[in-house]
Amino acid sequence: MRVLLSAVLLSALSACTWVHMAPGASAVKVVSGPPTGCEKQGEVEVSVKHSIAFIERNPIKVRDELETLARNEAPGLQADTIHPLAEPAGGSQRFAAWRCAR
Repeated sequence: MRVLLSAVLLSALSACTWVHMAPGASAVKVVSGPPTGCEKQGEVEVSVKHSIAFIERNPIKVRDELETLARNEAPGLQADTIHPLAEPAGGSQRFAAWRCAR
């Protein structure tokens, strides 16, 4: 019974999203590579928990949370566009931030 309860609890936790979109971040565009005609504003590195008690979280959830965190950071750099510089690793990922004329 205890094992079943633990499995249900871990399953529920892995489905949770702990990262929420900050004001202004929803306007930040995510692109797959460096955009043309834009000015680089800097880079950000973001991280989230990628495992709970040695159990790996859903990699899609982790990726989504990393992207949301990077979008949250972009307005502070006066950026309106971001793109990943590498794939997520160990719950961390780097993004470049750009200001593009729209």
